[in-house]
Amino acid sequence: MNTVQFNRLKSRKSQETQPLGVKERQERDREAVARAILDAARDLFVSHGYHNVSIRKIAGRIEYSPAAIYSYFPSKDDIFFALAEEGFRLLASSGTEPPASGDLLDEIRSMFWHYYAFSKTHPEYFALMFIDRTVPRISRDWHGFEFVAAMKQQLHDRIQRAIESGAFPSGTSPHAVFRILLTALHGAATLRICDRMERGEDADLLARATLDAAIQGLRAGSGVNCQLSECVDSEARADRHDS
Repeated sequence: MNTVQFNRLKSRKSQETQPLGVKERQERDREAVARAILDAARDLFVSHGYHNVSIRKIAGRIEYSPAAIYSYFPSKDDIFFALAEEGFRLLASSGTEPPASGDLLDEIRSMFWHYYAFSKTHPEYFALMFIDRTVPRISRDWHGFEFVAAMKQQLHDRIQRAIESGAFPSGTSPHAVFRILLTALHGAATLRICDRMERGEDADLLARATLDAAIQGLRAGSGVNCQLSECVDSEARADRHDS
């Protein structure tokens, strides 16, 4: 180690060992408690379900008073909405952009497969975000996350390029492709998470076969006249309302 490296290491260690100020320590402690609340709520959700989780049970898990929990989150719904937001951030940040292969279909397949892979690596988040219907605020507001909209737009743009390249027939609706492929993998993910697979059945093989069959059907023209108009209209109304 030369002198410059030694001095940098010494300076870094000095900064790391400097005592935190009162404000910094309070902020760190508050973040740690909020993290403990979210972790406890997530674990209780997995083992007991949303309706059987209460602020009192969360408080008991982390040995805090219920009143203290309310100073961090106004309600149980807000705790679970924060967990859902955390899950969507994980989904959005964990590799949705595939390596450029030059094959648009392979890239689309990879991006949708990421959704299924997320259900395996983070099943507790996936269940809360996409399966459980008992958290009203998640059901009502999940589509409002900006990074969810950005992730959907990224997929829509790639699908549109695939249509323009001839990978799907001209006139195919990008929205229909998005919803059909998402639904195909959602079904396989839900069967696996809810333990509804047949004995000896491989969930990954089923998911891949379902995705491939959906892509082949779309390439054969099943998406040309499938506009899913109600979904499109509702999204357009939501966009107008948000603006």
